[in-house]
Amino acid sequence: MMPESFDLALKVALVVFMAGNLLDMGLRLDPRAALGGLRDTRFVIYTLLWGFVLSPALAVGVSLLIPLDRAYAIGLILMGLAPCAPFLPPIVDKAKGDLGYTAALMLLTAVGTVVVMPFALPLLVQGLSVTSWQIARPLLAIILLPLVIGMLTRHWSATGAAKVQPAVKKITGVATLATAVLLLVVYGEALFDVPGNLAVAALLLYFVVLAVLSYWFAFGLDYPKRIVLSTGMTTRNLGAAIAPLFATGGTDQQAMIMVVLGLPIMVAAALLAARWFGRGRQGGAVTHGG
Repeated sequence: MMPESFDLALKVALVVFMAGNLLDMGLRLDPRAALGGLRDTRFVIYTLLWGFVLSPALAVGVSLLIPLDRAYAIGLILMGLAPCAPFLPPIVDKAKGDLGYTAALMLLTAVGTVVVMPFALPLLVQGLSVTSWQIARPLLAIILLPLVIGMLTRHWSATGAAKVQPAVKKITGVATLATAVLLLVVYGEALFDVPGNLAVAALLLYFVVLAVLSYWFAFGLDYPKRIVLSTGMTTRNLGAAIAPLFATGGTDQQAMIMVVLGLPIMVAAALLAARWFGRGRQGGAVTHGG
């Protein structure tokens, strides 16, 4: 059994990791750049549909198809309810996507996660012994508040935000590394058991199917918008997925491991999808929808 000091250090690192990522996102997010995407009704509908209906439904479906332990299934469903990683813009830029629409998707999904997850999670996970408010509280404190602070800082002083953002990014990077190391120290053994292997299979299936379907079934969107939707749905906001675990007793370990295991898999899936669909676009092979 690990000393309590490791557990406390992990919780502190997680809070800095989560809040720092969203503060960094807010400092970089330009609401004016997002207006084009927010005015595109088709894009907004696809974002909300894939983000908060189809992605969670796929997570539930995969958890039923593959016999996961309950806590691993909860981790997958939490990721299903938390679309769009804060590090999406570099992936979209590499894939030649629309960065203005990226800003719109990031804003929609961040706010949508805080609104939807507290009500959807108890419905999707039977017998969950927490209230909607218990789920919403860490989301508001660790996700929405840093995002709003970052956006307001940028609104009041773009120069000030540009000066602060590199420091926030560095601190968040250190917290991310510390979180990864502490997770290995505290939960390392559980990463190699049989349920963990099933968890990897479930994550692979989830992210591959999500990457492909969210691209192919975005009818009416051209490539720069379609790739934003696909990579935004394939990447997950792990901070938002982890935040409710502070309110759930008895499921933290395996559910958190499930979320952490999802990080390299989702990044690989998003990058491979961007490269594959981009290649098909250049060669004229990918012609679905718009």
